[in-house]
Parts: sequence; structure tokens; C-alpha cells
Amino acid sequence: MNYKIPSAARRFLVTGGAGFIGSHVVDRLLENGAERIVVVDDFNDYYDPRIKWSNLSKHLGNPAIRLEAADIRDRERLSAIACQERFDCIVHLAARAGVRPSLSQARLYNEVNIGGTLNLLELARDHDCGHFIFASSSSVYGAKAVPPFREDAPLMPISPYAATKAAGELMVHTFTHLYGLRAVCLRFFTVYGPRQRPDLAIHKFSRSILARRPIPVFGDGSTQRDYTFIDDIAQGIAGAIRYSFDGPTGFEVVNLGESQCIPLSRLIELIEQATGVRAIIDRQPAQPGDVPVTHADVSKARRLFGYRPTTSMETGIQKFVQWLRRHETAATAA
Repeated sequence: MNYKIPSAARRFLVTGGAGFIGSHVVDRLLENGAERIVVVDDFNDYYDPRIKWSNLSKHLGNPAIRLEAADIRDRERLSAIACQERFDCIVHLAARAGVRPSLSQARLYNEVNIGGTLNLLELARDHDCGHFIFASSSSVYGAKAVPPFREDAPLMPISPYAATKAAGELMVHTFTHLYGLRAVCLRFFTVYGPRQRPDLAIHKFSRSILARRPIPVFGDGSTQRDYTFIDDIAQGIAGAIRYSFDGPTGFEVVNLGESQCIPLSRLIELIEQATGVRAIIDRQPAQPGDVPVTHADVSKARRLFGYRPTTSMETGIQKFVQWLRRHETAATAA
């Protein structure tokens, strides 16, 4: 079975669409004239579900948006939704996130991230939705990849979370081979910005520094990450949606990063500068499952999508702290 790729996708299923990245994708799709967006999110208690509801609050009541509180493990519920709607493109962002929690909850991560992805792929196959975007992660490269990481590097994940993302990519590839599905797997590199999950380092550090509380630093501060501002990630996802697969393959794996490598110690300095507050460091042992460095080679994204990350770390941290101050002020007033 071969699928036609719409020249301009207008009807979308966005899983995890109430989350940090997902809500920004919904914003971008609406700005670009999406006709219909069905958001599927289970609003689980990994962090306060009220945050997710807040992320989409400005869109509630918009007739172009349908919000379904549903678990991607529920195959029957997903099928019922697909029978009521027609999708040009599935943007699959829903997953159990985080390296450290996956160490103690490997079975849950397997069920959601692999089983849930299989459900979405079968939905795409059974309902003739030919364009599939899968949110993968830089963590699939593991600890031994040579920076900057290229998409053709061997994958050696060292956490259950990373392993589920690598397995998801393989499942996506299998469906493109067997059923003519067109798919892009996007490997995100440490995304940050307004609405970032409260458990992630930049959000957690900024909040604690502003409150004059110690911040836990695992290891000696030398670990390095390719921090990527949410606007640049949204730009890359939009490019993947528009991608027409002009070549012979219907499958691509593409890095989305800033292509800069920032040590943890430098990140803390930038937050100190943006907040005007000195951090109190609580040194902790290095954590199993964490990789020492991530660094994206984004030349493929540039070639295929015209991807151009534009937000430096200095600017991005300033924007995040400004958002956090406004968010905290609004929460206090409420």
C-alpha cells in the first residue's frame, strides 16, 4: 500500500500535545492555518497535570481543536478517535520522559514508549495517514558517540528511556518498509524554553536559584549538553511536516539541536546572570544512565528542511527566566 503525502497537511493528530513541546507545536500549527488538530494526552501525574491544562488553556473553545484525555496504550480509544477524524499527519510526541526515572520504571517505559508507538503506527497504517513524525532523543547515541553526533553513528543507549526511543525508531522504519508510510524520526537535543517541564534542569535550577535554595549538581559540572530553544525545535518539526520525501526512501532520521556544546558549569553561570542571584551548589555523585556529552550535527536538518537554529544559549536563558518570573508572578496572584 502506497500513501500519498499531502502537499500541505491540514489535519493533525498530536500526541502529547498538552506537554511542553507539544503545546508549542499546536501553537505553530494553528498559526500556519491548520484546519483540525486532535490533541491526545493522558495528563498523567509525572508532574502536576494542571500545568498541561494551562499550556493549552488559550485554545480551549477553539473549534479547530479537539482535546482527548487518552492514553496511547489504549488501542481501542485511539481507533475510535481515528474513525471519527481524518488525519493528514500524525505528530507523535507522547512518551514517558526522563533518563533517571526510567531506571526504576523500565517496564512502564517499555509499555508506553514502545507499545504506544506501535499503536500509533498501526493507526496510521489502518487509516491511510501517510505522514508520521516521531519524537526521538539524542540519548539514543549513548556515551561513546563522537561529537558532533551524526545520524549515521552507531546507537548505544545506556538507559531504558534511550533504549525505548531507539526501539521506536526501528519500529517506525519497519512500517515505512512494509506499508509505504512516510516518516521522520527527530532526535531532539535537550529542549528548553517557556513551559519547560518543572523537573528539567534549566527550569529546576532557575526556580531554586530565584528562591535561594541549593541546586543539586550531579558530578563535577563538566558534563556538556546541546541545549536547544523551543522555537528552534518547533521550526524543525514544521520543516519535517512539510518535507516531501523527494528521494527514493520514505524514512529519515534527523537531528534537531543548536549545534553548540555547553558545560553544566557554564549553564549555571548563565542562569545566575539572568536571575541576578548566585547559585548555591549541592554536589551529588554522577548518575547512572547520564551521558557525558551531547552535540548535534544539524547539517542534515539544514539540507532537508532548511533548518536554521537562531536562539543562542545566552538569549534563550534570558527568555526563559523572563517567562518564569511572569509565570511565578501570575501563579502567586491567582
